[in-house]
Amino acid sequence: MLRDQRSSRGQSRDQRTNRRIRAREVRVIGSGGEQLGVMPLEAALEKSRSEGLDLVEISPMASPPVCKIMDYGKFKYEEKKKASEAKRAQVVVHLKEVKLRPKTEDHDYDFKVRNTRRFIEEGDKAKVVIQFRGREITHKEQGTAILDDVAKDLKDVAVVEQPPRMEGRLMFMILAPNPKVAQRAREQVRAAAAEAKRSPPPSAEKASAEKPAAAASAEKTAAPAAEKPAATSSSTTTEENASAPAPASTPAGTTP
Repeated sequence: MLRDQRSSRGQSRDQRTNRRIRAREVRVIGSGGEQLGVMPLEAALEKSRSEGLDLVEISPMASPPVCKIMDYGKFKYEEKKKASEAKRAQVVVHLKEVKLRPKTEDHDYDFKVRNTRRFIEEGDKAKVVIQFRGREITHKEQGTAILDDVAKDLKDVAVVEQPPRMEGRLMFMILAPNPKVAQRAREQVRAAAAEAKRSPPPSAEKASAEKPAAAASAEKTAAPAAEKPAATSSSTTTEENASAPAPASTPAGTTP
């Protein structure tokens, strides 16, 4: 029983095709989606071969199993492409860490709060950490006060997911985007995924831009090559004239 369950799980990941199908009779669906009825496996394989396609078992638990005539390589490619697009549109939440000290100056505090706000608006969570050194650990109330100030400064975009707590010499709390900010971040990710799907990849744009430049470069290279024989012939004529003997000079007053 356990072996059957394992084999059924394996079939869901990779369907049987062509000669890997074990049933003697199968219910066949044509490449256009039409029902071809129940037929012996050999007849179904012959029909798929005549169309240059594969016979794929799509419902092995049916009686008889249901098979479809299709291009299995193209089918797997489209499945992989759909999974990649779904993964690109999925919002991945990261946990960003921001470190502060009990004696952090106001300028540094404002800088760290701005960074935390940016993380939250991008849809990520933020772990705000107060690090105690030496005898600073005896004044834990200072760390609690700083974390409370951070929560108040970011209350318009964040909610406290985990209140301040101690872990060794560190005190930290975790902030998460509020529902409105989280929804806005998801919409931005989906819009970016849709835009990336519509626009061609940079490599294709670069290749299309390089084609005219390559053609122009080829024309420029061909033009001097065409001019070289003429230049060679003229130089040859000049050399011949230079090598020819000069005519004898005629004395003055003498008729040749």
